[in-house]
Amino acid sequence: MASMNALPNHPCPHFKTDESGASPAGPASRPWRRLAALALPLLLAACATHGPQGLDIDQSVQAKSQNSRVSTIVLHYTSANNEASLRILSERNVSAHYLVTDERKPHIYQLVDESRRAWHAGVSEWYGRSDLNSTSIGIEIVNQGLISNPRSGHLEGPGADKWDDYSAQQTRTLAILVKDIIARHQIKPENIVGHSDVAPQRKIDPGPLFPWHALADLGVGRWYDETLARQYAAEFLVNGLPPISWVQAELRRVGYTTPDSGILDKATMNTLGAFQMHYRPIRYDGRPDAETLGILKALP
Repeated sequence: MASMNALPNHPCPHFKTDESGASPAGPASRPWRRLAALALPLLLAACATHGPQGLDIDQSVQAKSQNSRVSTIVLHYTSANNEASLRILSERNVSAHYLVTDERKPHIYQLVDESRRAWHAGVSEWYGRSDLNSTSIGIEIVNQGLISNPRSGHLEGPGADKWDDYSAQQTRTLAILVKDIIARHQIKPENIVGHSDVAPQRKIDPGPLFPWHALADLGVGRWYDETLARQYAAEFLVNGLPPISWVQAELRRVGYTTPDSGILDKATMNTLGAFQMHYRPIRYDGRPDAETLGILKALP
């Protein structure tokens, strides 16, 4: 067993003594003794921080059993221009950790430190966890959102909705920012979500034009096996769609909060519409079809 006076690689090393506890004697040791005497206060100071009322708090030993408090990234659009977005998020009763502008070279503002709670998600839930403000990082992207009103639930055809598009520069900037946050907090792909995913009864941002697929190609967020989704969709076309209770159970499996009613009620349609905006945005009216349910079944 190694001596307790010799802990290799310990951040606060002990000075070696003989078995009696005395330091080695002799002329050759005197320069080293003087150096040790000078170094000791510095070494001890490095192992402690000053807490309240001068308490020394030793941080030299860190627990293995820990992880980040941040488990989710929630993405939003602002529905306002750069100037108004910055003013609203910095001065009013709402905030986000980051704001990404829509300038030619997007500018990133950090408005709230990641260690603090921003007010961006509101009443929200994901995989059964509520109060996402306490465990998430919120990123607002300058984008006007839905331009037409009311919402039809379609991106193409007569009466299709009009939405503000996201620029390629915003997408690249956002991907770099989010990947850095993911690496620092070890956030899982399924926990990169939109506001509509975690609050489908209240919110529709970041909308059906948000580049989820492009971000997934860049290594940000969850996507599905497209070949498998087509296979499942073909099976649904031949065999018929499963009951609504199956749809509701599958939505809960992939993180969404939805009723367990077994009927296509308004709340279930809102949740399925949020899923469609994320994964099949060409039609997001909240009504089940073979393509939507094929994607849902294929989603990991």
